[in-house]
Amino acid sequence: MPRSLQDILDHADELADWVEAYEPRPEDHRDPAPMKMLRRAMAARAAAERDIVAAVSAARDAGYSWAAIGALLGTSGEAARQRYAQLIAH
Repeated sequence: MPRSLQDILDHADELADWVEAYEPRPEDHRDPAPMKMLRRAMAARAAAERDIVAAVSAARDAGYSWAAIGALLGTSGEAARQRYAQLIAH
């Protein structure tokens, strides 16, 4: 089930808020470190996705084709266009 970049970023923000608000109860007896690690990973993923959007925008501004951008992203140019075109201002 493919999700849009915005869906991923929104989900990452929701998870980050949930993890930040998480307070273990004595009866939980779980180490919160894995959840903190997950929160850091999700924040890094969201930051990486924002960096990719900025890089795609810069590449398009510089005249690179969707095919060239897609090749670097490991996808087709059409898939890259479908995923990022609505997220960049042109």
